[in-house]
Amino acid sequence: MSDGETRKEKIREALRTSAAEFLAREAGRQSLVTVTEARVSSDGRSGRVYITVLPQSAEASALAFANRNRGEFSKFFKKKIRGISPLHIEFVIDEGEKSRQRLDDISS
Repeated sequence: MSDGETRKEKIREALRTSAAEFLAREAGRQSLVTVTEARVSSDGRSGRVYITVLPQSAEASALAFANRNRGEFSKFFKKKIRGISPLHIEFVIDEGEKSRQRLDDISS
């Protein structure tokens, strides 16, 4: 792994763990929001945080909450992870994980 790939992997993992901690603290108790993955762009300037929400009926409001609070998350990330410039973050629903769960349900 090159130094650039190692740095990108560290940023990706820092983004994933920070987002999970932030959402666990800040999201309401009406739903369970789980961070399943994070991805960082090739230039390292933007990232996507993939989440799942239970119950599924709370998915839209949880996603809206997460994206509405991106500024607060950026501040949280910057304080927690020093030496990494702020990223433009987008929270998205992890459709792949939802599909996997559906297949598990069908096969059970």
